[in-house]
Amino acid sequence: MNADPVCLTGAVPGDFAVSVAEIATPQPLTDYLAAMKLADAEATARLGSHMLLSWYDRDRDFESPQHASECHAAGAMPGYAVYGLHHGATLMVDIEQGRFVFFYLPLD
Repeated sequence: MNADPVCLTGAVPGDFAVSVAEIATPQPLTDYLAAMKLADAEATARLGSHMLLSWYDRDRDFESPQHASECHAAGAMPGYAVYGLHHGATLMVDIEQGRFVFFYLPLD
């Protein structure tokens, strides 16, 4: 990854039909697992049955799929976002202003 990674927050550029759920928590979440539980609950409420396609954890500077941003270092969006969007994500859950970002695909 880049030494200074870009994190997509607030809106999704381009012509993608993606809903953005921005979640602020009263106190910072303890870790990625707590964020994933919160994001999964939001995805279930909005999409029903769903699949997590990609995600980013700023605390650990870690993304899935791994090394996706290396392929898109010169692009406007980080690799995890490009991957999620180009694999059919219709929901982006942004927790704590880009601290954790998740892309979901509905299965129904």
